[in-house]
Amino acid sequence: MVVAALLTAIAGGCLLAAFLLLGARWPARGPHVAVVAWQALGLAWGVSVIGALLAFGLAPYDQGVLYGLTALIRDAAANGLRLDALLEGRLAATRVAALVAAAGLTLMLFWGLAVSFIQVVRTRRRHRALLELVAHDHPEVPGARVLDHPAAAAYCLPGVLNSQIVISAGALEVLDRRELAAVLSHEHAHLRQRHDLVLLPFSSLKRAFPRLRFMERCYNAVALLIEMCADDHARRRHSPRELATALVRFGSAGGAAIPAGAMAVVPNEQQPEVLARVSRLLNPAALSRRATATVLAGSASLMTATFTLWHLPM
Repeated sequence: MVVAALLTAIAGGCLLAAFLLLGARWPARGPHVAVVAWQALGLAWGVSVIGALLAFGLAPYDQGVLYGLTALIRDAAANGLRLDALLEGRLAATRVAALVAAAGLTLMLFWGLAVSFIQVVRTRRRHRALLELVAHDHPEVPGARVLDHPAAAAYCLPGVLNSQIVISAGALEVLDRRELAAVLSHEHAHLRQRHDLVLLPFSSLKRAFPRLRFMERCYNAVALLIEMCADDHARRRHSPRELATALVRFGSAGGAAIPAGAMAVVPNEQQPEVLARVSRLLNPAALSRRATATVLAGSASLMTATFTLWHLPM
């Protein structure tokens, strides 16, 4: 029962840390580090909640979570539904309910991840087929496809072998060459660092808990940090002012709606955050090495503690 209590405490701590992280200012100074922190919190929360339910349900076996599951499987294989060790005592029904809840939550999380992945893959495949019909190459943007649309838009479609960057004709009209180069560098960062895969687990959490506004806020926070990561990649190769000007031009030009499954320089849901990105580009402030080391060490310690508790006896 001690392991169940500790895992419950970790799950609650993850929620509290996520709530505090939503209101913190330091992530904008170190978006890469903040994304790692979000990943650690999300994974630790899921593992600890499932682990706490399993630890409580498997307490009669007195072998911990991981080995308790093995004991349960052996017991079921030997006795069928006659799980004497599990069904004894006053808390038998509660333990069974905890195991069912753990299985249900696990299936829900993996279902959300699988559905999100399949939906994104299908949407991107359809959009690539459409681009083959309506988009074309352009000498000013080698390696990208130009879409004849008056609204300003720039986005990428990540993939394993057929990633694409798309620029609208409207974007070519409002951007000069240097600004366009900065935007393309931003999109290349999304493709090279596979930011779509980083965002996918948070998308699945939002899908698994569609009525929880908190999950949507977490997703939006990570999505904004990913855009900041791409901004940082672009400003190391181009002037930050050029990228900032490009962002302002996209915002003032009334950017086009970005298709689902794409990653844009100005995503649909982040129009209000453009000014925050522009501000940090023009007034950069890096996260200190000490703070970076603290966050990374804390994230690693959180994951280590969570998975270690799965191996400890009750």
